Amino acid sequence: MDSPQLKLSNQICFPLYSVSRLITKAYKPYLDEMGLTYPQYLVLMVLWENDGLTVNQISEKLLLNTNTLSPLLKRMEKMEILKRNRSSEDERSVIVQITEKGKQLKTLAMPIPENLIKTLLTENISMENVIQLKDMLNEWIKILTDKDN
Repeated sequence: MDSPQLKLSNQICFPLYSVSRLITKAYKPYLDEMGLTYPQYLVLMVLWENDGLTVNQISEKLLLNTNTLSPLLKRMEKMEILKRNRSSEDERSVIVQITEKGKQLKTLAMPIPENLIKTLLTENISMENVIQLKDMLNEWIKILTDKDN
């Protein structure tokens, strides 16, 4: 018996998963030049926007568990891209700050978003479409994270 609800072609999750993997793959050549992985790049983007965040704050922004994020931050600290220090106000909190080397990577990263957008825009996909999709995905993130809480 055919179950249309279980056909891969009818699922919303598969195209989202596939596009996510393919976009991450498209970032790879740029990030390889910088010596970064995609998750490390995301951490840097958060810190370039707001330096001196706690591990928990970074975890919330990236929707990552701290037990996933902590080893990532440790590797980045070994690369001298960031430094981690215990908060003087709350010993349980670890403050993450970008180093000079991490700040210099921002210059190398500047053209990446524009280059990726150029890859996505076609005769059938406009910048307006990209913005609408991003807005919708952000709304789904909000719905799904609210559902978890």
